[in-house]
Amino acid sequence: MAISYNPANCVISVSVSDYDRSLAWYRDVLGFELEYELKEYGWCELKTPFGFNIGLGQTETVVAAGNVTPTFGVHDIGEAIAHLRRRDVQVEDWHEIPDMVRLSTFYDPDGTPWMLAQSLVPVEA
Repeated sequence: MAISYNPANCVISVSVSDYDRSLAWYRDVLGFELEYELKEYGWCELKTPFGFNIGLGQTETVVAAGNVTPTFGVHDIGEAIAHLRRRDVQVEDWHEIPDMVRLSTFYDPDGTPWMLAQSLVPVEA
């Protein structure tokens, strides 16, 4: 069984050292539209014209390389984690931002981080 991806929830996560400065830059310089913001978490997502969002996350230290974490939307994060573990992939248990999303980080063979996200926001019909 393969992972059941949710293409409506694809985010490229970028660690930033100054949240407000970065939000302004991605919004005003690149022209990306602020889709939503969780200021208390130091997180926002900006809509791009490319079919994916850019997520900005406040962090104390930004490393020069490897600070981007592509995030794949999935329908069932538990099943996706089990799929990866059956293939001996290093994957963390999911954690939840209540009423929003469940997240899990996993790593490729070189230790590059990737993330799974299961939306908890009901889809409007």
